[in-house]
Amino acid sequence: MSSYKRQLSKELASHFADIEIQISENQHGVTCVVPLDSWVEVAKVLRDDRDFDFDQCMDICAVDYLSYGEPEWPTDDVSSTGFSRGIRGKGPGRFTWNERRRESIPNRFAVVAQLLSLNKNHRLTLKCYAPDEGMLVVPSLIDIWPSVNWFEREAFDLFGIIFQGHPDLRRILTDYGFIGHPFRKDFPLIGNVEVKYDQDKGRVVYQPVSIEPRVLVPKTIRRDSRYVDNMNDQENS
Repeated sequence: MSSYKRQLSKELASHFADIEIQISENQHGVTCVVPLDSWVEVAKVLRDDRDFDFDQCMDICAVDYLSYGEPEWPTDDVSSTGFSRGIRGKGPGRFTWNERRRESIPNRFAVVAQLLSLNKNHRLTLKCYAPDEGMLVVPSLIDIWPSVNWFEREAFDLFGIIFQGHPDLRRILTDYGFIGHPFRKDFPLIGNVEVKYDQDKGRVVYQPVSIEPRVLVPKTIRRDSRYVDNMNDQENS
């Protein structure tokens, strides 16, 4: 790892020794996971303290970890070619969206902020997890970095994260009256309703989706030597 990543990790651990943060380094940079109740406090220190000087927040997004690491097309115990690769496990159309909605995992939703220090030319990924129970409420960072206004609105629109303290939290990409949050992993790829023209009523009407749910491109996680060796080479570089 580069020297700046090691130095940044040490400074983070030193400044936030009284907070349970998790620091990791990889080829992409440094990631710092902070508790939800320290989200704003840590962000303010990262902006104002000259040891960090993260004066810009380049992006804020949300992540849904439902079904994370679970392949829909397993490749471990089937042949390498032919139709048999998709016979077992969760292939296309082999689960229902209602089944996914019943799944519950800890730390399902995360909010991720990408920070940049122009003075030091350093980058940092800052992350916290939304509550597992009740409403998905995360404090807004708009008072620290005003540029996150539309980023937080996007995360609210697509994932349903409620940013407490945001002055104008409303949808930004989906249409008026849209139901649900389309980037959640339990949101049907075909949507919840479909539109058609009703000749009897003489107007456009909404009705439940009549298309059978189907995964057209199943998620495949490969663990053979080609990918394992490549990951090891990246970690050791």
